[in-house]
This record gives sequence, C-alpha cells and structure tokens, in this order.
Amino acid sequence: MHEIHCPHCGKAFKIDEAGYAAILKQVRDGTFEQELHERLELAAKEKSGELELLRARAAAQLQQAAAAKDAEIQQLRSQLEAGETARKLAVTEAVSTIAQERAELRAALERSELEKQLGEKALRDKYETQLRDRDEAIERLRDMKARLSTKMVGETLEQHCETTFNQLRATAFPRAYFEKDNDARTGSKGDYIFRDSDETGIEVVSIMFEMKNESDVAATKKRNEDFFRELDKDRTEKGCEYAVLVSLLEPDSELYNSGIVDVSHRYPKMYVIRPQFFIPMITLLRNAALGALQYKAELELARAQSVDITSFETNLEAFKVAFGKNYDLASRHFQRAVDEIDKSIDHLQKTREALVGSERQLRLANDKAQDVTIKKLTRGNPTMAAKFKAVERAATASDAWSQPDDLGQL
Repeated sequence: MHEIHCPHCGKAFKIDEAGYAAILKQVRDGTFEQELHERLELAAKEKSGELELLRARAAAQLQQAAAAKDAEIQQLRSQLEAGETARKLAVTEAVSTIAQERAELRAALERSELEKQLGEKALRDKYETQLRDRDEAIERLRDMKARLSTKMVGETLEQHCETTFNQLRATAFPRAYFEKDNDARTGSKGDYIFRDSDETGIEVVSIMFEMKNESDVAATKKRNEDFFRELDKDRTEKGCEYAVLVSLLEPDSELYNSGIVDVSHRYPKMYVIRPQFFIPMITLLRNAALGALQYKAELELARAQSVDITSFETNLEAFKVAFGKNYDLASRHFQRAVDEIDKSIDHLQKTREALVGSERQLRLANDKAQDVTIKKLTRGNPTMAAKFKAVERAATASDAWSQPDDLGQL
C-alpha cells in the first residue's frame, strides 16, 4: 500500500499498487504530453526563426540585386545618352561642314560663272569690233575698186601680187614667207605659199594662193569654180590652212566683184578675191589667226579652270561618298551597341522577375508553414495519430482527476 497526500487539502490516503501504477501512468503521460507540446512549440519557434532568417536574407539579396540592376541600368542609360549626344554632335558638325563647303563651292561657281560671262562678253565685244573693222575695210576696198589703176591690166597677176607684197614685207610682214610653190612632187603645185609666224617662231597662219588671169587661160572661158578642186588639193598636200583664189575671171560677175567671197560651203577655208583685195585678205586672215591664238589661249585657260572646278566637285563628291560610308558604318556600330544594351536590360529584367518569383515562392512556403497543425502532421500516420489520441485521453483523465470530488471518490 502507498500513502499519498492530496496536493490541495493535504489529506493523506492510501492506495494499492494498481491504483498507484495508474496514477503514475497518468503522471508520466502528462509529462510526455507536456514535453511533446514543448518540443512542438520549440520546433515551431525554430522553424519560424529560420523562415524569418530566410525571408530576411532573401529580401536583402533581392534588394542588393535590385540596387545593382538599377545601377547598371542607370549606367547603361548614361552611356546610351552620352553616345546619342556624341552622335548628334558628330552629325551636326558634319552637316555644318558640308553646308559650309557647299556654300564655298557655290560662291566659287558663281565667281567662275561671272568671270566666264565677263570673258565671253569681252571676247564678243572684241570680235564684234574686229568684224566692224573688217566691214569698214571691205567698204574702203570697194571704194578702191572704182579707182583701180588700169596699169595692172598690162601686168601679169602673179607679178602684181608679188610686187605688192614685197613693198609691204619689211614693215607689215617682217617674219613672213611668201614664195612661189616649186614643189611638184605630188603631181601639182600652186602659185604662191604664204606663211607667217609669231616672235617665238610658232606658225600663225598659212595660205595657198592661186592666181588666175584672163590671159592665163585658153580661148575657152573658164569659171572660178573650175579651179576650186585643184586648189583645195594643193592646200592639203602643202599643209596650208587657207586657200585663196586671186582671180580676174568672170569679170562681169556681181558676186565676185562685190569683194571677198567665202566658198567654204564648197571647200573648207577657201576664198575668192579680186587682186585689189590681196593684201587686205592676208591681213584679215593673219589678224584672225592671231586673235584665234589669243582666243585659244583664253579658251585653254577657261578649260583649265573648268577642269579645276570639275576636279573640286569630283573630290567633294568623293568626300561626301566616303563620309556617307563612314557615317553608315558608325551608325551600324552605334545601333549594334544599342541592341546589346537592350539585350542587357532585357536580361536584367528577367533576373529581376526571377528574384521576384523566388520571393513569391518563399512567401507561399511561409504561408504553408504557418498553416501546419498536429492534425495535418499526423494525417496518414496511424502511429503518431494513436499517440496523440492517447495524449489527449490522458489529458482528459488528468483534468478529471484533478477535480476534488473525483479524488474523494478515489
């Protein structure tokens, strides 16, 4: 028998071995239940602490990643803005340079056009003056025709022309050559060849002369055009620039009596004149040739200037093409860099989304942990379920035993 004192009233009572064992079992079961509850609470606290720690670590990592991402995005944006500013500045400078060059080119072209117009006007005025002088000379020669000396009729035409030329050779034609054409190697020859040169020895003008008088031909009347072909052949073979027929044929022809007759429509650079126009014809052709030399020199100068302008325009176009190629290449590199930046931003955005998704999973895990109960833990586990039921029954019995009436009954 065992003696037990009531913890409430201090009354002692005795119980047998079976009752003592039952009471001891109840005490042990109560202790087990208490320990189990304590361990469960401890495990829940530890789990809650670990979850808080994990949550804090995840939040810190997410914050660090977000800060790093924001910094990188800000850096990329700064680089992009700097590149855009540099590109705009380069484009502005290039456009300004091209505009300035175009303005300079336009001004140069305008100056060149003005100089060209002034030169053309000067040349036109000059040759108009020469034409007026020639017309005046023709008029004077027409007047001379009426006063033509009858002495020439008794002289041969060739002698007359040679004598007239030699009278003026020393003063008017100091560097001229005027001799009979004695070279018959080609099968024919003209009457006289005139050649004149400038002070440097360059030939200025050359004329093949043919003289025809009524006394020089047969009784059958000849016309001036009957000698054109042969005269043109002699001019070509002897390398002369002009061909002049000095003729007394067709004395009643108004055409040939009117003055210098240009027959270039039949044969190039060929003229028919009366003897009184012999010296004026030489003078006109020589002066025209001298003017042509000056005109040619001015034309070559103008052509050289035009070539310089064309070369400048070509170089400018080449620069524009090369600049356009470099600009396109730089633009492609710039666009490629922008694409890479966009890819980096997209990658960082995906990383951010992954971190946000991880935080969401942690939150769901925490919600599930908070929802854990003993009933859910022992579901599907009969052993633990039986133990928890036994603990509950023991707890119920312990509550009933702790009541005074029940202890009195015992």
